[in-house]
This record gives sequence, C-alpha cells and structure tokens, in this order.
Amino acid sequence: MRHGDTINNLGRKASHRKALLRNLSLSLIQHKRLITTLAKAKALRRFIEPLITRAKVDTTHNRRILFKYLQQKSAIRELYSTIAPAVMQRPGGYTRILKLGPRHGDGAEMAMIELVDFNPYLAGESLSRTKGTRRRRRQK
Repeated sequence: MRHGDTINNLGRKASHRKALLRNLSLSLIQHKRLITTLAKAKALRRFIEPLITRAKVDTTHNRRILFKYLQQKSAIRELYSTIAPAVMQRPGGYTRILKLGPRHGDGAEMAMIELVDFNPYLAGESLSRTKGTRRRRRQK
C-alpha cells in the first residue's frame, strides 16, 4: 500500500524518474517553456521550484547543490545569470501550468509549463482581463 507516499512515481524506477526530471528541468531552463503531460508537469514543478529558490542566493554551496541535481554547467550559468535576477522579488511560484487538453494519440492530458516571469506576451501587463474601469448602465 502507498499510504502517505506523496511522490508521483510516473510509472518509472527511481533512476529513470530522476533522469526524466533532470532532462525536463534542463529543457525548461533553456527554453523557458515546455509542453508535456500534466502529470510530468506537476512533478517537474515540485522538482524545479526549490532549485530556483536556491539559485536566488549565489554561494558556492548552492552552486554545488544545483550541480548535483542538474549536472550541466551551462544550465546553472543560465539560472544564475538570467532566471535568478528576474525572480529575485518573487517569494515563490516561479512556474505556471496551463492545461492544453487531451493528446490526439492516446488521450493523455497535456499541459504547458512555463517560467512565470518569462512570458513574452505578458510583458508589463497584469493577468487580469479587466482594464480597471467600471462600466455602469445607462440611465433611461
């Protein structure tokens, strides 16, 4: 029984799951957005957000811990040079998951995971759809 087991195993052994999350993280760091299944996106969010939090403080210890998880110097360089300065004021919630619907072949629920501060379509705009003005009914 899996009482209290909070990790999503994604149908893989531990070493395969670790490699999968590492590769997804590297792709997300490089491209700033990624299309994958919903289950993998949710598992990736739990994996990458603590790493981005660590990248906000540039110490040798944090760099070594990040290298332990990612094992790629260029990704760590990208984290410290572009991603960490952009999310410095954000207390958490660095990623956004948007559901895309079922995949055509097997019906798996697809999702797009992206870094919140790197959406080019929302540059400087708020997420609310209202303009901030109130509309009133005309008086007859």
